[in-house]
Amino acid sequence: MRRTIYWKWESDDFPLGMDETGNGPSVVLLPALSSISTRAEMLPLFDRMSSSFHVATVDWPGFGDRERPCEDWSPEVLTTFLNWFLSEIVLPPHTVVAAGRAATYALHQAVYSRGTIGRLVLISSTWRGPLPTMMGDERHWFARVRAAINQPVMAPLLYRLNVNRLVISKMARGHVYSDPSWLTGDRLLAKVAAARAKDARYGSARFVTGALDRIGNRTAFLDLAKRANVPILVIYGGDSPPKSRAEMEALADLPNVKMERLPIGKLAIHEELPDIVAGTMMPVLNA
Repeated sequence: MRRTIYWKWESDDFPLGMDETGNGPSVVLLPALSSISTRAEMLPLFDRMSSSFHVATVDWPGFGDRERPCEDWSPEVLTTFLNWFLSEIVLPPHTVVAAGRAATYALHQAVYSRGTIGRLVLISSTWRGPLPTMMGDERHWFARVRAAINQPVMAPLLYRLNVNRLVISKMARGHVYSDPSWLTGDRLLAKVAAARAKDARYGSARFVTGALDRIGNRTAFLDLAKRANVPILVIYGGDSPPKSRAEMEALADLPNVKMERLPIGKLAIHEELPDIVAGTMMPVLNA
């Protein structure tokens, strides 16, 4: 069932898209936080799991396919949203399957809102945005980029010039999908539409510059995973970008973590290779 839910934050009600179906134990699928991400990327897994579980997926505030109002999106705001969703919209306990940077929000939830998450599956888990990853750390000019994107006149035009088909295709081939021909046709059009939706620039700029990073370094990432005190399955592709792969593989020494490296795949293995990912998850979830 597809529906719109309304999350109240401060004095506003934010409309968010949600899909749910099936019966059985609860599985919540959290899409990645990126300029081209919506809950649609989780639907291939959603369809494959619906016969065995009650499955739900939802768009993050500031992303997705509904209205995206101007807001200073932050880790605190998104954390509050996730706790609300996992506590009041889909009743706990849940298995949470989190892609990309959603992984750190799921880990934070498991640590600080115990009882809402019983098991975690982290897919291509990352903890920092593209610019901090490339630069190696936070730079003072990242804040100036975000401030410029907030401007009402020239910023929308400049943003749209940087999220065209060519840019998105090049980014996807480099970091997101293994098969260069996967993101073409209607798939590419859908990603461009997500990145260029009205007011998408607010969440997108904060994602790219690291302003949505829930934590600030690898030590904090490992500490969250250790303190989560739930079983964690990490699935990642063998073609993942080296810097991101290093962060994923840093989890391998934790006693509550099981690692599964697929022979192929980059950051969006759940979307490009859903049969392999579902086949890797299901034995663990049914155990």
